[in-house]
Amino acid sequence: MEKERLKIVIVGHVDHGKSTVIGRLLADTGSLPEGKLEAVKANCARNAKPFEYAFLLDALKDEQAQGITIDSARCFFESAKRHYIVIDAPGHIEFLKNMVTGAANAETAMIVIDAKEGVQENTRRHGYLLSMLGIRKVVVLVNKMDLVDFDQATFERTAKEYNEFLAQLNLTPVSFIPISAFEGDNIASKSPNLPWYKGLTVMEQLDALPKSTEEANLALPFRFPLQDIYKFTEGKDDRRTFAGTVETGSISIGEEVIFLPSEKRSRIRSIETFNTAKQTTAQAGQAIGFTLETQLYLQPGELMVKAEDELPNIGQRFRSNIFWMGKAPLIKGKSYLLKIGTKRVTVKLVKILNILDASELSSIENKEQVDRHDVGECIFETNKPIAFDLSAEIEFTGRFVIVDDYEIAGGGIILEAIASQESLLAGQVKEREEAWETGLVTANDRGIRFQHQSKFILITGEHGVNKREIAKNLEKQLFNKNYNAYYLSLSNLNLGLDRSIPRHVVEERAEQIRKVGELARIMTDAGQIFITTLAEADDYDLERLKLLNEPHEILVVNVGENRFSKYPVDLCLGLEESPEQAFEKIIDLLNSHSILEYYI
Repeated sequence: MEKERLKIVIVGHVDHGKSTVIGRLLADTGSLPEGKLEAVKANCARNAKPFEYAFLLDALKDEQAQGITIDSARCFFESAKRHYIVIDAPGHIEFLKNMVTGAANAETAMIVIDAKEGVQENTRRHGYLLSMLGIRKVVVLVNKMDLVDFDQATFERTAKEYNEFLAQLNLTPVSFIPISAFEGDNIASKSPNLPWYKGLTVMEQLDALPKSTEEANLALPFRFPLQDIYKFTEGKDDRRTFAGTVETGSISIGEEVIFLPSEKRSRIRSIETFNTAKQTTAQAGQAIGFTLETQLYLQPGELMVKAEDELPNIGQRFRSNIFWMGKAPLIKGKSYLLKIGTKRVTVKLVKILNILDASELSSIENKEQVDRHDVGECIFETNKPIAFDLSAEIEFTGRFVIVDDYEIAGGGIILEAIASQESLLAGQVKEREEAWETGLVTANDRGIRFQHQSKFILITGEHGVNKREIAKNLEKQLFNKNYNAYYLSLSNLNLGLDRSIPRHVVEERAEQIRKVGELARIMTDAGQIFITTLAEADDYDLERLKLLNEPHEILVVNVGENRFSKYPVDLCLGLEESPEQAFEKIIDLLNSHSILEYYI
C-alpha cells in the first residue's frame, strides 16, 4: 500500500537551526541520495569549512555564502509510515513573504527556538502567521539544548513563555520537544543527555500526527476555482472543458453547479482526466476538468460550487487581517492586485480598523497606513464582486495575497463580509457630479445645433469578431451624414490622460475602463456620439461604464455570443454580419432611442 504524504513547513528565527533540523532528519532517516553526505563533508574539508547538517539542503550558492536561508526550499524524507515533504521557510525578517508563500501550502508546522537565545521577535511573528494561515498542528522544537547543558529549567521556561504567547492566538501546540539538531539528540532516537524528557522524539511525533486534512476537506462544501477553459475542435467537438483543482468537497456527474460571481448554472456532464480511467466523481485535491450539459461563457477566476451546498459570500467589501510585507506601506486609495483562488482583481484599502504589533500582540492606535511587518485589521473593496468564504469556515477560499509592483506585498484572511453600501467608485462619481461645472451651452442647445442627441456606444464581443471594423465604419457613416461622431481605440489610452502605465494586467484593464468611462462622460456632455470597443466585457465592466458615464446613458452592442447574464445589451449582432449590415441595425437602434431623429 502506498504511504501517505504529509506536508510540513519549518520556521523560526534566523540561526535558530531550522536547516540543521532538516539536515538531521534527512541523514538520520536514510533519505539522502547515496554519497550525498560524504560529498558535502568532502566539500567542506576542501574549503576548510566546518561541516554542518544545514549544508545538506543549502542548494543556493548565495545561501551558503550568506549563512541564511533566503527562499522556501523543499526536501523529502520518509519514515516507515509516511513520505514527508518539508518546506524550509526563511527566518530572516527580510524574507517573511517567502515564508508566507511556503507555509500557505503546508498541513502542519515545526517552529524551532534556540534554547540559549529564547523566544525572539520573529518567533512570535511566525506563530502569528501560522495562525493566520490556518495551520493548527504545530510542533515546537527547543533546539541547541547542548548550549545550555541540557538544562530542564531552561527548556520549561522557554516552552512556558511561547505557549502563553500562542494561547493568545488560540493556537495550542501538539508538543514541545527539547533537541540538539547538531548532535542529533531527540531527532530520530531518544537522547541519553535528556533523561528528564519522557515525550516523543521528533520523528515519533511526526509519525503520530493525525492525517486528517484530506478527510476534513472532503467534508466541506464543494469549491472549484476555475483556472482555465479549453475548447477542442477536432472531430467537431465543440465542448468546453473547465479546468482547475478541487479545493474542498466532492461532486459527481449530473449534479447542478453554480459559477460565482456570475451566477450561471449548469450540470456536470463529464469529468475529464488525462491518461486515467473514466471517473464519475471528483474530490478535494484533484486537478481535473469538467464539461457541462449547457455551454456557458465563463472567464477564469469564477468559483464553481454545488447548487445544493451552502454558498460562499459574493460581494466587493470584506473585513480582513492582513500581514504587510511590501517595501512601500499599504495606503488608502491606491490600486493593488488581489489574488484569491484563481481570481485576479483590483482592490483598494477602504479603512484601517486596527494595527497589531505581531511581536507583542498589542494595538497601535490611529495609524493611517499599514507599514512593513504590521498586521492590520482592514476593510478592502474590489472593483468587481468576488466569491469568497470566511477563513474560519473554508480557509482555501478565505485566504488571499495582495500584489504591489509585481511582488507579493501582503497576505491575509477574510474575517467578515461587509454588506453592500455606496462603493468607492460611486462615491467618487457622486463627488465628481457635485463639483461638475457647466457652461452656458445646454444639452438642448447642442442637440439643436448638431441635429442629434449625444450617446456613448460600446461595441463588445470576443477577440477577433470585427468589433473595430464595425465601430470605425459606424463613425464614418455617421460623419458622412453630418453627425458629430468620434471613434476611440482603447489602445490610445494606454499612455494618455492622467496616469502612468499600470503595473498589472488586471489593474491595466480596470484603469482603461475608468479612463474610457470618464472620457465618455466628457464626450457625451459635449454632445458627441462617442464610439469605442471593449473585448470580452462582463456584466461588471458594463456596470462600471454605466456608472462612470452618468448622468448620460450608454448603448451596448454585442457581437457574437451573448455572455451577459445581468446586464441586458441593447443589440446583438451575428458573427456573419458585415460592417454595413451592422451599421443599418445600429442606426435603427439609435432611431428607436430618438437619438438621430429627435431634433429633425
